[in-house]
Amino acid sequence: MWYDRVMTNAPKPLEVRKSSKPQKSTSWEHVAEWYDRLLEGNGAGTYQKELILPNLLRLMDLKPGDRVLDLACGQGFFTREFFKITKNVTGADASKALVALAKEHSPAATQGKEGGIDWHVAEADKLPFLKDGSLDKAVIVLALQNMEDLAGVFKECARVIKPGGSLFFVLNHPAFRIPRASGWGWDEKEKSQYRRVDRYLSELKISIDMHPGQKSGGGQTLSFHRPLQSYFKALGKAGFGVVGMEEWNSHKKSEPGPRAVAEDKARKEIPLFLCFVCKKIGGNV
Repeated sequence: MWYDRVMTNAPKPLEVRKSSKPQKSTSWEHVAEWYDRLLEGNGAGTYQKELILPNLLRLMDLKPGDRVLDLACGQGFFTREFFKITKNVTGADASKALVALAKEHSPAATQGKEGGIDWHVAEADKLPFLKDGSLDKAVIVLALQNMEDLAGVFKECARVIKPGGSLFFVLNHPAFRIPRASGWGWDEKEKSQYRRVDRYLSELKISIDMHPGQKSGGGQTLSFHRPLQSYFKALGKAGFGVVGMEEWNSHKKSEPGPRAVAEDKARKEIPLFLCFVCKKIGGNV
């Protein structure tokens, strides 16, 4: 999730190999309080609040009564925003600590009541509390890159979304932001900032330091880099068609300085995030 802030002493990325026992070390349980502090105060100034949320709401075009799943909901930042419109949202996350924080931050009137926010602790590929075809829309924000079983997640989403329903997911842009295999560079002759990408097509498993620079208590999680073709193939096998895709660049600006103009130009040209808009094939699409 954290763009280029990766652990400098981390082992080299590993090519992803199938395993009969998917690792559970992608959990954010140990960094729940830190992530909650990042978005406290309604996430003011964060990419989640200023960039991702308004674009997602525009694309999702939520209506009152829409049945929505916020998968890997974290402490419920996006879940609560969806609830303001639809009044019918399910939030699910594998982290007990994050779901507990989500409940803490939610109005008491929305908890445990029909037509309110229904919170669950669950793996993204196992959602037994949702019936087949029971949802209009599902969304996964900056979390698929922390999930090992991509095919399983898409398969489960296809099960719970009705024919013609929609799946939206947001990623760090996989063509430009590959932990330990991409970064910013400066061309002194041209006075320009550029993006260096050392590898792209290989699927990678990468250890991420959630608090770079801290000597202790940093906490780590796993991130999975996949090229675009991996997402398209997995979506197709699960029964989804991609009907839209947007690339979102940074809303931030550099502090005044000799490289500020070049940095801002690079921000406008090289996107941070990629959003997929998918439809479940079948029925009235």
